[in-house]
Amino acid sequence: MTEEREPALLEAAGLVKRYAAKKRVRNPENGKWENAWVQAVDNVSFSLEERETLGIVGESGCGKSTLARCIMKLTPLSGGKLLFRGREVSGMSQREFRELRPKIQMVFQNPYSSFNPKLTLGRSLKTVGKAVGIAPGEYRERLGKLLEYTGLAEEMLERHPGQLSGGQLQRFALLRALLPQPELLVADEPVSALDVSVQAQILGLLLDLRERLALTMLFISHDLSVVRHVCGRVMVMYLGTVVETAETEELFSHPLHPYTQALIAAAPREYPGQEKERVLLGGEIPNAMEMPTGCRFHPRCPRCVPGMCDQVSPEWRERGAGHFVACHLVGE
Repeated sequence: MTEEREPALLEAAGLVKRYAAKKRVRNPENGKWENAWVQAVDNVSFSLEERETLGIVGESGCGKSTLARCIMKLTPLSGGKLLFRGREVSGMSQREFRELRPKIQMVFQNPYSSFNPKLTLGRSLKTVGKAVGIAPGEYRERLGKLLEYTGLAEEMLERHPGQLSGGQLQRFALLRALLPQPELLVADEPVSALDVSVQAQILGLLLDLRERLALTMLFISHDLSVVRHVCGRVMVMYLGTVVETAETEELFSHPLHPYTQALIAAAPREYPGQEKERVLLGGEIPNAMEMPTGCRFHPRCPRCVPGMCDQVSPEWRERGAGHFVACHLVGE
């Protein structure tokens, strides 16, 4: 008798998010004018195991942050299924999801827009404790431990957000996200708004807290060097779709999709004298309201084959243990 596999902590199947645009476009098939849609996330599927850190990378506008907001139910999905520990949450109302919200927390990119500027940090944190039902005694115990873990002084609780530096405030953002003792932490560009020296401190803190608190993380970034340092597996997105996913070192050592190769080639050298192959992409990122036919990357791809890449959508294929890619030319 085979033993049933435990469901992944988070499972996404065919997630779709589109926005109605204030524009009408002509349908090339029937010539009729129809409402235009911005396809921010299109048929995204992945799973996230407990204590795993999955990185999501791609250019600005590829759908990374929209995907994160859909997972947090800050933005409703247009289609697909999202499961947390085998329980479908995509169809839940906000009232029904309230029970699970403490278990899924998020750290946003800009710490200054993450807090109410009129409230002290202590008041903001107490609001979180009250919202998730933490008893007063337990709240003080959790707060004391997290202040110690994040290296923050208790006296800072009396300050307003504008009185702290970006690094200090992002530490408070981390503290606030960890206060409900979440099982999943979604970090959306958590260091991109900070100075380079402060970025290293916050990343080190994230890694320390991940090990100390046994966190599962979804880490979103456009900085490949950060993703390589933090994540165990990476998912590459382009124009709302996933084009490649693999274990981190496998992806960086053997990128298969031309877009992934271009991203890695564009990253800064890790040390002086490092030789890197240049990959030049032509054209501009297509309009999200008028998606290209076939492979969405074909207008910029240096290896595009007319009649195939521009006509037929590539299939999702496994090209190694856990290494998946959507490209007609891989293996050719």
